[in-house]
Amino acid sequence: MPTFIITGSWTDQGIRSVKDAPKRTQAARELAKKLGIDVKHVFLTSGESDLLVIVETANTDSIPKFAMAIGAQGNVRTRTVRAWPEAEMVKLISELP
Repeated sequence: MPTFIITGSWTDQGIRSVKDAPKRTQAARELAKKLGIDVKHVFLTSGESDLLVIVETANTDSIPKFAMAIGAQGNVRTRTVRAWPEAEMVKLISELP
């Protein structure tokens, strides 16, 4: 199943209402489920990003829909990358010409 890593940075609006973040996280989990996305982990992080979310989905078109829907709420800006586990990485490299 394709894995994606979503990093998020709170906007001014998002950090002003940070106490609502647990409720927003639960709402995001529910939205993800409706879109066929399985939220594996949610982390509060230090450094460049405030949040890190690991998700899986067979329908990769769901990922930008999810990111845009979350971003449209105005609390967080997201960046998304596709991630391949080590076994898939090894396979991809072994198939290089």
